[in-house]
Amino acid sequence: MSTQYHSDSIAELQEALAPARQQLVAHSVYQSLHSLDDLRVFMQHHVFAVWDFMSLLKALQRELTCVEIPWVPRGNAATRRLINDIVLEEETDVDPQGRPASHFELYLRAMQECGADTAPIERLLDALAAGHTVAEALEAANAPVSVREFVLGTFAIIESGKPHAVAAAFTFGREDVIPDMFRHLVADLNHRFPGQLDTFSYYLNRHIELDEEVHTPLAQQMVRDLCGQDARRWEESRVVAAQCMQARVGLWNGIQADLHLIHA
Repeated sequence: MSTQYHSDSIAELQEALAPARQQLVAHSVYQSLHSLDDLRVFMQHHVFAVWDFMSLLKALQRELTCVEIPWVPRGNAATRRLINDIVLEEETDVDPQGRPASHFELYLRAMQECGADTAPIERLLDALAAGHTVAEALEAANAPVSVREFVLGTFAIIESGKPHAVAAAFTFGREDVIPDMFRHLVADLNHRFPGQLDTFSYYLNRHIELDEEVHTPLAQQMVRDLCGQDARRWEESRVVAAQCMQARVGLWNGIQADLHLIHA
């Protein structure tokens, strides 16, 4: 598929991605979480996506701002402001008590609160801290195949050396679609499991609020700035965003398969 892109092509890009987006938003996994055991399975897979999202974000910060010493101004000041605003809230947001915490740390706390197993993601972090590659760390974590494919796909985009592609993955593979995905999960969690999912519900609601109202518009502007009038960059962004949505479907399929196993 090829599209002729114009000066402001976000709407055209969204239209091209609509079928892949709908497949993701309508996935049956959201209706499969009937018990705390089901939710624990979901979280034990999904936490890896929460973690690798931060690497997408930091890759953008590395490419679009100066993080070396000595500092020199790099790129467009407005784009620097956009990415640093997002980093501020993803890496150092506030928890329900108003204390600083990254969204990843909030997710780990939510897992502990509901009894989900955090050992695999902690093994991955330990392996990375010891200097192992991402692939080796996933092996050490004994991550499911669907998780490994998802994470390695994310890092292939990061390693492509194309900031516009990374921005497209970040914007359309994550920020733009996350609110609609999470609405399926947050609707009645606290009602069904009172006191056990307070942090998880806070995490979901916080993401819906920030991603929809703040981060998505900022991220879309970042894609505009990086693609400009270059039709090739717009097309590469479409391809990468579609790949990211399909990768998320694959991740959800892996969760669905594990849920079927525990209910067999």
